[in-house]
Amino acid sequence: MTHPRVPILMYHSVSADPTDATRTLSVSPKAFTEHLTLIAERGLTPMTTADLATRWRTARPLPHRPVLLTFDDGYEGVHRHALPALAEHGFPATLFVSTGWLRGDHDTGAGLDTMLDWPQVRELAAAGVEIGGHSHTHPQLDQLDDTALHTELTRCRDIVTDELGVPPVSFAYPYGYSSRRVRTAVRQHGFAQALAVGNSLARRAQGPYALRRVTVRRDTDAEEFVRLLDGRAVARAFARDRALTKGYAMVRGARRTCRRAAGVLG
Repeated sequence: MTHPRVPILMYHSVSADPTDATRTLSVSPKAFTEHLTLIAERGLTPMTTADLATRWRTARPLPHRPVLLTFDDGYEGVHRHALPALAEHGFPATLFVSTGWLRGDHDTGAGLDTMLDWPQVRELAAAGVEIGGHSHTHPQLDQLDDTALHTELTRCRDIVTDELGVPPVSFAYPYGYSSRRVRTAVRQHGFAQALAVGNSLARRAQGPYALRRVTVRRDTDAEEFVRLLDGRAVARAFARDRALTKGYAMVRGARRTCRRAAGVLG
């Protein structure tokens, strides 16, 4: 059986006036609405992360031309702007929340813009948006020791469970970074699938804990967005991003090696 490649779109903030910290990875409400119109006009079928992973895990067929709409971090504009547009089209989506960034009892004050509060998250869930985990404080998980990694995953999972009444089953790695140790920990904490970045289309062969996404940014115009949906010239569009990612991976690997050596010498 041939398994299709699936575009998993990664959004962050949906805002007409984003902060400097979120501007590059934000989209305007107008652009987001146009994206949904293009998805509908081209006959794609939006799915949640859990639905895609379950179908691939159980070898069930996918709908016609599947696509995933995912949001990271938990910005308030997802409720204010994205939700009405999603509801108008009847599209599902997945929101990955950094629980320590959301307004409320668990807020660490580190959010980069106005963040969602838990009543808004519950409204999103009730409207068919899958709520997944994105750690508690949004660190680079592959740079944490085992204790800190356990704390990030446990707090995120338990807070979402307490606030929504159901445990999250999908996870997205902050910054897209993971390692075999991180992926194992995510699985051991009850998450059934997890998304990276990678800026390429998702394939079943990537495995449930390393499904790749493509980044939607403020400078993604309609022409490029259609290319992302169709899987055309994706590698060329993100060539610079991929080179930077490889460089960051080398730096992070060197840091881990230095820390291990320091531990041995110490």
